[in-house]
Amino acid sequence: MRKIQVGFLVSYDYNLLRHAIPRVYHEADNIFLAIDKDRKTWNGASFDIPESFFKWVEDIDIDNKIIIYQDNFYRSNLSTMACEIRERKLLSEKMGIGNWLIQLDADEYFLNFNNFVKTLRKYDSFLKNPSQNNIQIATFLVNIYKFVDDGCLYINEPTRCLAATNYPNYKVGRNTRKRIIYTDNLLLHETLSREESELEFKFENWGHKNELNTEFMDKWKYANSTNYKTLTNLFYLEPHKWKSLGFVNGTTISQILDTFLKNNFKPSKWFIKRKNFGQWFKFLFRK
Repeated sequence: MRKIQVGFLVSYDYNLLRHAIPRVYHEADNIFLAIDKDRKTWNGASFDIPESFFKWVEDIDIDNKIIIYQDNFYRSNLSTMACEIRERKLLSEKMGIGNWLIQLDADEYFLNFNNFVKTLRKYDSFLKNPSQNNIQIATFLVNIYKFVDDGCLYINEPTRCLAATNYPNYKVGRNTRKRIIYTDNLLLHETLSREESELEFKFENWGHKNELNTEFMDKWKYANSTNYKTLTNLFYLEPHKWKSLGFVNGTTISQILDTFLKNNFKPSKWFIKRKNFGQWFKFLFRK
């Protein structure tokens, strides 16, 4: 059987992997951690990873599944997005074409990875000739916006995440611009729930650096547990894509994950069926 390979891009937010790796460890065949040798971000900024983190990785890796892949991923002559695409392709080559290639960021935590693996296995036929039979498998993200008081604010509508592919010919981020198969699997995305300085550092050093919505930070600073219902158009790239906020109780990631596991936050079956029919028809006559 072809392998379930999981890869993480590791940088300044390495510590979030303490939540992410345990969520996928049991069902993954291998887990790859891609880290720049010189500890450079895609924008050339420096970061550090303490030895205590690698000791933690060693301690939890009871089945010897975790592979540390270090390379020079930063290139001064490339844009941040070009650096991201290059790193993702290099990582996929290490993971092995012909397997399911799941690439995640450190701040993305599967709610039920076992269910996602079962879903992937339904499409194993796409692994036989991946270069001629490109496919992407989409999940959905529950985006945490900000921790406030005794809970967190989150974006009311889940957003698409292209979590897996059979052939990593990435064009923008994880998007290969090939046919997408949508699933109702969910990940919690701790994308913005950080200290202000950490968030600003992230925006300076990620692939979408030059696309940032200039009004985003003002709204993010203003949002709290009493005024969040008054805020609209919240996305950091194209504001209208995140229309409104919700609130859940919980002071830890585990508590928040449990809340979303218990509540039906998934897209409807009709939505998934409609999206998949649209993708099937769109690529029906394309090679």
